[in-house]
Amino acid sequence: MARSGARLAVDRSVPGLIVKIGAYPLHHGGVGAIRSLGRLGVPMYAVTEDRFTPAAASRYLCGRFVWPTTGREEPERLVAGLLRIGRRIGRPAVLLPTDDEAAVLIAEHAEALAGSFLFPRPAPGLPRRLASKQGLHELCAAHGVPSPAAVFPASYADVEAYAGRARFPVVAKNREAFVRRSRPAVAGTTRIAGPEHLLDLARDWGPRPAVVLQEYLPREQAEDWIVHACFAADGTPLTLFTGVKVRSWPPHAGMTACAWVVDNPELARQAAHFARRIGFAGTADLDWRFDRRDGRYKLLDFNPRMGAQFRLFETTAGVDVVRAQHLHLTGRAVPGGVQRAGRRFVVENVDLPARLAYGRGGGRGPHVPARRRGTETAWFAADDPLPFLTMLARSAVPGARHLWQLHRAARRAATTPPLEREAPPPKDQPPPKHEAPPGYEAPPRQGEEPQ
Repeated sequence: MARSGARLAVDRSVPGLIVKIGAYPLHHGGVGAIRSLGRLGVPMYAVTEDRFTPAAASRYLCGRFVWPTTGREEPERLVAGLLRIGRRIGRPAVLLPTDDEAAVLIAEHAEALAGSFLFPRPAPGLPRRLASKQGLHELCAAHGVPSPAAVFPASYADVEAYAGRARFPVVAKNREAFVRRSRPAVAGTTRIAGPEHLLDLARDWGPRPAVVLQEYLPREQAEDWIVHACFAADGTPLTLFTGVKVRSWPPHAGMTACAWVVDNPELARQAAHFARRIGFAGTADLDWRFDRRDGRYKLLDFNPRMGAQFRLFETTAGVDVVRAQHLHLTGRAVPGGVQRAGRRFVVENVDLPARLAYGRGGGRGPHVPARRRGTETAWFAADDPLPFLTMLARSAVPGARHLWQLHRAARRAATTPPLEREAPPPKDQPPPKHEAPPGYEAPPRQGEEPQ
């Protein structure tokens, strides 16, 4: 396999560390980052839930730190664990968070982590505000960035009042970053059909609902756009990309199953202007929805870290957002170049059911190029096949029963309005009964943390 970006002048003496909080072993973004920098000769390390995750199986991984976390830990305990990992690596490493919780932790404890790691330094409280639905909504309002109309109920009485005046359907989401790990009120993004449905759900939200109730943007009148970027400390884009999401799983509301690179200068300018105004530094993954009813791009999410599908995007110089971050933090110039248009990204294990659910024409759209110029797969790589095989082993469910359930779910999703809800994480399967690859660390005993 040709190594894209092989001539980039990266500092191979500075390793990278994939950081995650919570249990989601089937995460292709971490695998993509390991491969992206590992192919350039950068030593790569990762925090993993156990020894048998796809990330842990990559040939480009120098070491793994088995450290299961839940997101309910005290921040000081998480910071102490990272510092122990830093001591084991033995030299400063570039931190690469794969979730909002890890990005928030790093930003808010930058002083404690600075001696052992390299990472961007936005204002300490900014990543938490961006990861918060309420914080992002307030920032958008303050800086004139369109976003869906939203309310943030403080009590059940507020929910009742809203139910009496709202235009349904509406969308409910967890309000804060750590809530989805520690005490989620809703399972991801939930479409609510009417007042009775809303009040029934709200009875389980407690006296202070940790949710946002948001305007629903109908898929028939909308387009899903994504922006991935890496910003310098002064807000200058080191690299910035735009693309279109054409399929997701669950349909129309979940994670990206298939996306295309599509040039959109207007959206690029809007995203760069917002990042500069708020003073953001580092990698970011922004979800926008173009509302055909009023002709505006509305910001749904601003994830202050790399997105899982970041490998969709690459410049003509071979730079993606993770490579740009490593180059910048190690004092190297980020070469110029435009994004490679016409590229496609496919997440194999979720795109198959998504294709069935979307039916004919589900992978096309007004902006999808007629000619494809390369496909990046999330899991399979000829030079690094074990993560793909490990993904299959962990996500497999016995036989035809599972396939039949997927088929039935896809048929229901294709013929009825989807419940906009994130898919629950796949249940872990027992690890394959074979010897662990060389270099695996033994999993810790109950309650043990990295030494």
